[in-house]
Amino acid sequence: DPCRNFHCKRGKVCHVDKQGKPICICQDPAACPSTKDYEHVCGTDNKTYDGTCQLFGTKCQLDGTKMGRQLHLDYMGSCKYIPHCTDYEVDQFPLRMRDWLKNILMQYYERDLDTSGFLTEKQRSKVKKIYQNDKRLVAGDHAISLLLHDFEKNYHMYVYPVHWQFHQLDQHPVDRLLTHSELAPLRASLVPMEHCITRFFQECDGDQDKLIALKEWCRCFGIKE
Repeated sequence: DPCRNFHCKRGKVCHVDKQGKPICICQDPAACPSTKDYEHVCGTDNKTYDGTCQLFGTKCQLDGTKMGRQLHLDYMGSCKYIPHCTDYEVDQFPLRMRDWLKNILMQYYERDLDTSGFLTEKQRSKVKKIYQNDKRLVAGDHAISLLLHDFEKNYHMYVYPVHWQFHQLDQHPVDRLLTHSELAPLRASLVPMEHCITRFFQECDGDQDKLIALKEWCRCFGIKE
């Protein structure tokens, strides 16, 4: 089968042409496998799609058009009303996000104590120092004033989690720049819970080049150069 190890980008599927060569053609959205309700996704056109297969297949069919360029995965789950993000809320957002990233690394570290594989040796040694710090906050909902106080007092504990998340996302290609599609996995899973995330990333892009550089990312999270 010529298609066996032939890779097509999202929204396309492999097809064997008349010469027997594998080519990528647009996925027919109607031919996508059926999905459960929890697999539905919301597109930036504010339309609910049965899954990412249907969304990216539709985007591929619209290739070259304005609608195609503007259609992206907005967030996981069916479309719903997302409240407007106020100036005050967007200012508080980095505090919660830093705390959340730190807690994710804590959880990975704890799981690695039983079965390794979540973090590399180098990552584990960095997280160990944070983990062993007695002053760390227990995961949960914290008052903004407490998060701010902890960030100022234990600044060094927040630097690595912010860097780690950037490098987790910077994959296609690894170039110290985050594109819209590289940000999508993080954005799409958080929008329903954190309605300020879209505005936050838009404002992170200081030079408005549609890319978030490592310096821009760190500045957004209050990490010094």
